[in-house]
Amino acid sequence: MGIQLDIQGRVMVATLEGELDHHQAERLRPQLDTAFENSPCKHLVLDMGEVSFMDSSGIGMIIGRYKNAEKRGGQLTLACMNSSLAKLFEFSGLQKIVHSTATVSDAIAKMEGGK
Repeated sequence: MGIQLDIQGRVMVATLEGELDHHQAERLRPQLDTAFENSPCKHLVLDMGEVSFMDSSGIGMIIGRYKNAEKRGGQLTLACMNSSLAKLFEFSGLQKIVHSTATVSDAIAKMEGGK
C-alpha cells in the first residue's frame, strides 16, 4: 500500500493506494498518526480512490483516525470510494460517524467551510 500526504490549509489529505488489509493497516497507523500529530492540521481526508480492497483491519484503522481528528476538534472524511468500498462503508455502519464525499476537493471545501 502506498500513501502520499499533502497539507491544504487545516486539512491533511492522505492518498492511499492498494489493499488496506491487516498488514498494511498496521504499517499505515503510525505513519499517519505521526504525520497528523506533527502537522498544524485539524481535519483529515482519506482519499480512497486507488484502494482496491479493504477488510475489517482497514475499518479499524479508519475509526482510529476518526478519533484522532475528533480529539483535535476536527473531522475525518473519506473521499473517492469505489462502489465495493462504499458498500463496505455502509454495511459496517461507518457512515453514521464518518463523512464521505465524491471528491477530495468536496471534502476540503466542506471541512474548511465548516459545513
